[in-house]
Amino acid sequence: MTNPTLSAQPASIGVDVGGTKIACGVLRGDQLLERHVQPTPETGWEAVLDAIAAQVQQIQTAHPDARLIGVGIPGPLNADRTRVKFAPNIYGFTDVPMVDGLRDRLGQRIILENDAKAAALAEAHLGAARGAESSVYVTVSTGIGAGIVINGRIWRGRHGIAGELGHVTVMPGGPVSGAGLDGALEAIASGTAIARDASYTLNREVSTAEAFSLAQQGHPGARRVVMQALKHIGVALADLQKVLDPEVFVIGGGVASVGDFFFQGVQAAANEYAAGFAPVTIRRAQLGTDAGVIGAALAAQHG
Repeated sequence: MTNPTLSAQPASIGVDVGGTKIACGVLRGDQLLERHVQPTPETGWEAVLDAIAAQVQQIQTAHPDARLIGVGIPGPLNADRTRVKFAPNIYGFTDVPMVDGLRDRLGQRIILENDAKAAALAEAHLGAARGAESSVYVTVSTGIGAGIVINGRIWRGRHGIAGELGHVTVMPGGPVSGAGLDGALEAIASGTAIARDASYTLNREVSTAEAFSLAQQGHPGARRVVMQALKHIGVALADLQKVLDPEVFVIGGGVASVGDFFFQGVQAAANEYAAGFAPVTIRRAQLGTDAGVIGAALAAQHG
């Protein structure tokens, strides 16, 4: 039986586009209803937009009042959030007219959002930062992304780039990142960077998961690589605490799913480098793989 109170609440559709899959769901109130997942097409951006439109239409058949549509994408957007500059993990995704393309297919308004910012919105409204006036969400995975939420809304800055924590320089002259910057945080402390450095140290191919496992077992080389990465992340959070003074940091992503070992290392470094200024409150993300879909749906509601 349908809950009449829930069905009376406004609904919005969220689409989370990734390199391997597209997830789509409808958010009604604070509940995510349904969740459709399909592989991301590998034949170009037109096929990706076709797949998104088909998923949205399928959901709207069951939820015809869900007319607000938000789409989260892993890549930088142009200033007015209508085009995707590039999404490195999606084939053929360079300078894609995402909003116009989906509007042509669906005939409805589309809100486009960066995926890390969408997850930040989700955790702020319905996750680990719920009730906080200000929060910073950080995802540590293949790369490092972030989103800043103040009074329930994403803070974008003058040029829309606020929150690009992964591209902050922490080691001038260090490894070059995918964006072509030397010593950026994600080139030093992302899952990709940890696997790279652990492989070099152990003189064989080592995954991020194995590097953490060996570090926790006390392997000196792996432990040094991992602890250096966690220290850089903690220092970056301490710096943000001094600049923004947010109420809480929320950390998610595949690397953070390691658990206590990860969080203890980051918290220790953050405490050390923020000492005498303000405490750095760090929480684990709560929404898991649903954060992208929920955040995109919330982005549609908040414009």
